[in-house]
Amino acid sequence: MNYLNQKKGFLGYDAIHDIKPKVVVVPFGLEKTVSYGVGTKNGPKEIIKASHQVELFDEDLNKEPYKEIGIQTLKPFKIKNKLNEALNQLSEVNEKILSERKFPLVFGGEHSITPGSIKPFAKKYDDLIILHFDAHADLRESYSGEKFSHASAIKRCLDFNNIKVVSFGIRNLSKFEMDFYNKNKDRIEIFWAKDKGVWDFEKLNDLFSGKNVYITFDVDGFDSSIMPATGTPEPGGLFWDDVLPIIKKVCQISNVVGADINELAPIKKFDSYNFLVAKLAYKIISYAFEFKK
Repeated sequence: MNYLNQKKGFLGYDAIHDIKPKVVVVPFGLEKTVSYGVGTKNGPKEIIKASHQVELFDEDLNKEPYKEIGIQTLKPFKIKNKLNEALNQLSEVNEKILSERKFPLVFGGEHSITPGSIKPFAKKYDDLIILHFDAHADLRESYSGEKFSHASAIKRCLDFNNIKVVSFGIRNLSKFEMDFYNKNKDRIEIFWAKDKGVWDFEKLNDLFSGKNVYITFDVDGFDSSIMPATGTPEPGGLFWDDVLPIIKKVCQISNVVGADINELAPIKKFDSYNFLVAKLAYKIISYAFEFKK
C-alpha cells in the first residue's frame, strides 16, 4: 500500500521513526447513492486538510496521543465505478490493514461504505458490536432500488449474523424501519435522540463490556446547528458533549477495533465543520488506544 508523506497525512505531524504505526487512515470518498445534498466525495481530503490545525495535545488524557499511536494515511486511490465493486475494494483494503495488525480508520464518502468496511471484521471476529451514531436508522431494505444505498447501510451490516448494532441519535426513520427494529430488538438497541436527557448509561456495560466494537459515525448524527455540512441534516441531534462521553466509556470497557466517519459534505469557506470531524477522528483513536488492554 502507498502512503502519503507524514506531513501531508492525517494530523500533518513530523515523522516519528521510532514509533511503529498502529492506525491507517483510509480516504474513501465514495459518492454513489446520495439522495439530497451532494459533496461527500470531498469529505476525506477536507478532513485531512483540517486535521493539520488540530492541537496534538489532549487535555483530557494529558498527553499527545499520536506519539504513542503512530498514524499512516493511504494515498488517495481511484474508487471503482460500480457500487458493489467499490465496497469489495474497501473490504480488501481493510483486510490488508487488519492482516498487518493495524487499526483501519476510514473517511467517507457516504454511509454506504460501512458494510464494505466491516466485512473483514465480521470475518475475523466471532461477535462484533457496531457503535452507530446517526440521525437515521439506515435500516431500509433498499432505497430508490439500491440495496446498498446509504439509507440501507446498517441493514446491510446486519446481513452478517454475528453483528449487533447499538445506535445513538436516531430521530428519522420510516415505518418499515421501525417495524424491522421492533422485530429485531435482540440485535438492535436504539438510544433515541428525543430521550437523550434520560439515557441510561448503565446499559453500556451490558451492551459493550468485553466486546469487540466497530464505530461508524455518520456526521448527521450531530445536530444540524453544528453540522449542516452533510447531505441530510436533521434538527434535534447530538452535540459534542453528548458524543464524547459515550465514545470514551465504550473505549474503556470494550475492544474498539476499527472505525469510519462518513457523510461530511464540505461547504466552501466553512472550515469549522471539517475541523469538527477531524478532531472527532483524533478523539476516537486517542480513546481507543488509551484504554486498550
